[in-house]
Amino acid sequence: MVFLDNQKIKTNEYLLEMKNITKNFPGVCALSNVSINLKRGEILGLLGENGAGKSTLIKILSGDYFLEEGEIYIEGEKKVFLSPAESILAGVRVIYQELNTYDSLTVAENIFADNIVRNKAGIVNWKVMFQKSREILNNLGSNINPNEYVENLSVGGKQIVEIARAIRQKAKILVMDEPTSALSEKDVEHLYEVIRKLKNDGVSIIYITHRIEEIFIITDRVVVLRDSKKVGEKFTKDTNKAELVKMIVGRDFSEQYKRTDIQKGNIIFEVKNLNYLDKIKDVSFTVKKGEIVSFFGLLGSGTHTLFSVLFGDKKKTSGEIFIEGKKAEITHPFIAKLNMLGYIPYDRKEEGVALSLNVKQNITSTNLEEIGKGFILDRDIENIKASEWVKKLSIKTQSLETIVNNLSGGNQQKIVVAKWLERNSKIFLMSEPTRGIDIGSKAEIYNIAENLCMQGAAVLMVSSELPEILSVSDRVIVMKDGRIVGEFITKQTTQEEIMHCAST
Repeated sequence: MVFLDNQKIKTNEYLLEMKNITKNFPGVCALSNVSINLKRGEILGLLGENGAGKSTLIKILSGDYFLEEGEIYIEGEKKVFLSPAESILAGVRVIYQELNTYDSLTVAENIFADNIVRNKAGIVNWKVMFQKSREILNNLGSNINPNEYVENLSVGGKQIVEIARAIRQKAKILVMDEPTSALSEKDVEHLYEVIRKLKNDGVSIIYITHRIEEIFIITDRVVVLRDSKKVGEKFTKDTNKAELVKMIVGRDFSEQYKRTDIQKGNIIFEVKNLNYLDKIKDVSFTVKKGEIVSFFGLLGSGTHTLFSVLFGDKKKTSGEIFIEGKKAEITHPFIAKLNMLGYIPYDRKEEGVALSLNVKQNITSTNLEEIGKGFILDRDIENIKASEWVKKLSIKTQSLETIVNNLSGGNQQKIVVAKWLERNSKIFLMSEPTRGIDIGSKAEIYNIAENLCMQGAAVLMVSSELPEILSVSDRVIVMKDGRIVGEFITKQTTQEEIMHCAST
């Protein structure tokens, strides 16, 4: 294990100290004797696979979970938070991956949501709220209009509104959970600028991410959790990606994912001159059995829209789709299913899984006709089929009855794959399949994609991560403004060449 020598550092140097934090749930140790600290104006990266204990640690700090064992100090004062409100009063604010904005209200109303400004007569003072909101946003380098409705903002804009609310609440410690997972490249750069300004203003930040490259852009120090324990701590300038990956997963990434050369078969999927309104323009391509083809483009390129059209969520304006040489009129997702297409959507929580249902119900949801007659399901067959995929895909769950919302992001993603495998799909459309999941789960998703190809399937993947594209796919098709503007064999290209094609 790698730890910094903190013995010579005085306790009062730290704005935050969490000492020997332990948390148990029934049958599970979520945190075991974990200690972290944070200086004023410091950015601390917090890394670890899903289930490592990151979320539990933050929920204890935020007052969502009760402190079982250990101590919390803020500015040298011992704290015990019995609710999130007490944590906020102490200067702690958490901005979760699933943003907590009120989309039907204005920006100013969101910033002052918990403390509406009123005059002596009790009437809302819109002028003061607008002016103060404008000041906070200007200080963050944002030109968002306080009178704009939040529903009209981008994800990046909504994130800035949450940060502005935290600043208005006098946050001393800001926790950011996967803050760039749904942002455009432009919004990511703006977020980095905002974070650096907060740092200069003395705000301390805990930055949680699965994108290790971000650690080297934005953090001063990094702490790694694995299997509920703290396994490493390094100054960012003194480490590298390989070392961090090894701490996160306990071994080199190359040991987890070793790409296999797969023999390619005949063309299984062909698209000719596909159009959708003014969003997709004259798109044509082919995919062979055993092939992984990635689609890459910047914001507005049309890659995600293309997959929605291919799966029948959006009805094409014109063009043709052929599956194993036969023309297929895919006008609805149900028809796509009948044509052996499976779809792993961009937002798994909204479209991929039913969070309130259990593991078994999700896995068998696309193939109910084979596990019963009419409205009556054969529970024995259902259990057998679900158990088979849980075992094959190494889905980590306490039981088939576990509610999917209680699983990690990586295991939720595997369940989305499982339900299409149960449907006997042969063409998989994967839209950002590793978004928001840890590096170990990423390797497992890559291996699943390769195993599908070994069995004669084909994988089409949209990804915004160029290292992922180059390590996983056989070819990459680049899109811009709804058109295909380039195609490369991944072994013969570079990130720079692909990005140049996408941006010029």
